[in-house]
Amino acid sequence: MSDSINIGLNLTLFVILIIFTAFFVVVEFAIVKVRGSRIDQLITEGNKNARYAKEVISNLDGYLSTCQLGITITALGLGMLGEPTVEYMLSPIFANLGVTESLSHILSYAIALLLVTYFHVVVGELTPKTVALRKAEQVTLYTARPIIWFNRLMYPFIFILNGSAIFLTRLIGLQPASEHEEAHSEEELHIILNESYESGKINQSEYGYVSRIFAFDEMLAKELMVPRTDMVCLFTEKSPEENRMIIRKEQYTRFPVAEGSKDNIIGMINTKQFFLAAEETPNLNVAPLIHPVMSLSETTPVKHLLKRMQREGTHIAILVDEYGGTSGMITIEDILEEIVGEIRDEFDADEEDEIQQIAPHHLIVDGKVFINRVNDLLGTDLDDEELDTISGWLYGQRPDLAIGAVYEFEDLTFKVLRRSARRYRKLEIVKKVVETDENEDTES
Repeated sequence: MSDSINIGLNLTLFVILIIFTAFFVVVEFAIVKVRGSRIDQLITEGNKNARYAKEVISNLDGYLSTCQLGITITALGLGMLGEPTVEYMLSPIFANLGVTESLSHILSYAIALLLVTYFHVVVGELTPKTVALRKAEQVTLYTARPIIWFNRLMYPFIFILNGSAIFLTRLIGLQPASEHEEAHSEEELHIILNESYESGKINQSEYGYVSRIFAFDEMLAKELMVPRTDMVCLFTEKSPEENRMIIRKEQYTRFPVAEGSKDNIIGMINTKQFFLAAEETPNLNVAPLIHPVMSLSETTPVKHLLKRMQREGTHIAILVDEYGGTSGMITIEDILEEIVGEIRDEFDADEEDEIQQIAPHHLIVDGKVFINRVNDLLGTDLDDEELDTISGWLYGQRPDLAIGAVYEFEDLTFKVLRRSARRYRKLEIVKKVVETDENEDTES
């Protein structure tokens, strides 16, 4: 009776030790896998367990040492209880089978070792690891408080062990994990964003906004500007009626005002203010209504330009080239469209998109689209250090193409859809794709 009670007690303790092993293993893998940003979000949402989870992942080295100490203690306990208990249970069976005592001892020990190892590895290690990797957030939240308690209980031992480990890692030039937490690079954030979109965590609009923000940060003003040749200006030397006809035709809210030529932009006017004043003074000249306009280099980063336009409360900026001539014009709307996509009002009904993607390798683009955007969309490597736009690049290759004419360059086919005297305004670009013969592949 006494032996059966001891065997029962030992088996009970064995199960308890397996459970504790599983606990320490699941905590160890969960706190490494869980995302700190997600824990921070849960804290802001008022999750009480998240505060304990934050304490654990903020001291990763310390709590990993805690888990390792717990796993070591339970492993030693399993070895001390499991193998002798199983061996003791098997010895009478071998004795009844007539197995010699020495062979019985060897077989009992071997079977005991196999059984204990199996339960320890499968139940205590592999299964908890799988659970932790798949449910890292939930596991961390539910186990943070118990592991903190165990850490405080065993702190003297953990302090000695962790201190020794830190000393050795510093000898080889490494710092503890809690002292050099690494942030995500932009490339990693792109990968995370793609994974979140593919898994349905974010929708297409959110994906588009964030993707454009990354590209926006590196853009220069000249990449978004309205080129000088496309700028619609009012001129001080023109009659009020001529300027009024330009405003009625183009229907913009604001117009730059030039004196002599577009290289001499002296300001801008607001059309609403212009027409209100014109009601009282039919022959009103534009000069009294001119407001100062911001002027910057065409190579100004867009992010800096936007901040300055917000700070000074202006909607238009004139961009100048390295020689001091007008390069183009940019508006707040041009900048915002690069982040949120096309913004159309009641006067933009006939406006065409700069880029129309007909198919993955088929584009219709405005001539002022930059070469690098075409390269990104088609996976090409067109390059010219002196030219920025696809129209400029093609004009440099073949300036004599008529409307409807086709030009082939490597694996690209260009077709001119619209042009002016010295510029291609609309182009169709098709990239040839080498198609593999599926039948030949199957036969081979």
